Amino acid sequence: MQRPDTQTYAQQFPKLPPTATDAQGHLVYTQFIDGGFTRAGGARLATSDPVTGRQWASIARGTAQDVDTAVQAAHRAFTRGAWPAMNASQRGALLRRIGDLVAEHAEWLAHVEQRDNGKLSAELSMQMRYMANYYYYYGGLADKMEGTVIPTDKPGVFNYTVYEPLGVVACITPWNSPLPLASMKIAPALAAGNTVVLKPSEFTSASLLELMKLFQLAGVPEGVVNVVTGLGAEVGATLVDHPLVQRIAFTGGPEAGQRINEQAASRMKRVTLELGGKSPNIVFDDADFEQALKGAVAGIFAASGQTCVAGSRLLLQDGIHDRFLERLVEIAGSARFGHPADPQTQVAPISTAPQLGKIESYVQVALADGARLVAGGKRAHVPECPDGLFFQPTIFADVDNRMRIAQEEVFGPILSVIRFKDEDEAVAIANDVDFGLAAGVWTTSMPRALRMAGKVRAGTVWVNNYRSTSVTSPFGGFKMSGVGRECGIAGMREYMEIKSVWLSMETDIPNPFVRR
Repeated sequence: MQRPDTQTYAQQFPKLPPTATDAQGHLVYTQFIDGGFTRAGGARLATSDPVTGRQWASIARGTAQDVDTAVQAAHRAFTRGAWPAMNASQRGALLRRIGDLVAEHAEWLAHVEQRDNGKLSAELSMQMRYMANYYYYYGGLADKMEGTVIPTDKPGVFNYTVYEPLGVVACITPWNSPLPLASMKIAPALAAGNTVVLKPSEFTSASLLELMKLFQLAGVPEGVVNVVTGLGAEVGATLVDHPLVQRIAFTGGPEAGQRINEQAASRMKRVTLELGGKSPNIVFDDADFEQALKGAVAGIFAASGQTCVAGSRLLLQDGIHDRFLERLVEIAGSARFGHPADPQTQVAPISTAPQLGKIESYVQVALADGARLVAGGKRAHVPECPDGLFFQPTIFADVDNRMRIAQEEVFGPILSVIRFKDEDEAVAIANDVDFGLAAGVWTTSMPRALRMAGKVRAGTVWVNNYRSTSVTSPFGGFKMSGVGRECGIAGMREYMEIKSVWLSMETDIPNPFVRR
């Protein structure tokens, strides 16, 4: 199956200005700084299609100077001009216009994102349509972050609080869901009145730059949102360290997150860090067997396991363990590979070649540690995509929770199956890991469901479902899974300072040497 040519596809969206091409026909993306796209000069990085393994575009390899230019532009936009002159209701209206444009161009954004990361059209279409809700929700919330009047115990003074923006916010996003994860940060940051400099993954920058065309159409003032592309060590680290950046919002791996946290702490910067997980998906004997089976598949093999909430540890109670594992192996072996644009395809490619290599290495790690391979374990050859980066859905049985395959995030379609005997052991295994992003519990017992939700150390606990999320509900992790929350009202407050104001109602201070 062939997807539509990108340039031909773009003709369906005449509002969008075209992207330049080079002599080989590759799209040439430039950085977006101070309200416009820069020239294409300087070093460049190739961006490849994981379905074909071939280059289809290139992005600018940003420098420290590019970062400074973007941050300075964002700082100017924050301190003077059209943006600070807008009130909260006007910011909200602007965000809703962006939401309308995102909804109108969802098909185009999904097409570009698929060229970059190879995700299934079925999932991308849903994600792009839903993405408009980030701008609608925070557009509606922009003028509703109310302060309070505090009835203090101090006579003669009036005390109230207000929420204020921080300033320049740095957003750093990964390659697995570039647009949704960026919008999850951009929308509340702008609703709060901040300005943004965004650094996308060097593997998946094109869709973010296409999104900036919609920001232009919506009338976002110059410098309010900027995109600097390039490598983490050259662009990301410089952005985190810039003295004018007040907050860093990062989604990615724990090692990079730790470095960012340490770097930010040296300047007392605030951080929001979502650093992945090793999430337990716990199935009890009394669960609805078929629903739990679907939940286990969705938890690890959806998006080829390339999701931070992947249920990569499947905990099965003794009474159902063998039958459940047998059925799971059957499903994994019958999964349909193919072009991600084909609605019949169930397994899409791995997004990047380095990630494919990492997944392969963890298969060897698991085997060396004594896990038993019962499904998959190697690359998949797909005739219609012979050069695609496909990997088989992989299942390891007889996994001990102390094995590396059960402790370290793989970020791929590799499932570790762990047996447990009772509720206490399930809780002990579930919590015996450095991460705490999400967990699933499958049971028909409401008391058990409530007990497990209270005992499992995770920021999100799904009961009899898996991977449900909403812009209205806070999302984030415990332990090494991160700091802070995204989405919901809690996500908005991450981008604001609370200020306490004291007004004296007295005409005379009796003794200035004594604290009141």
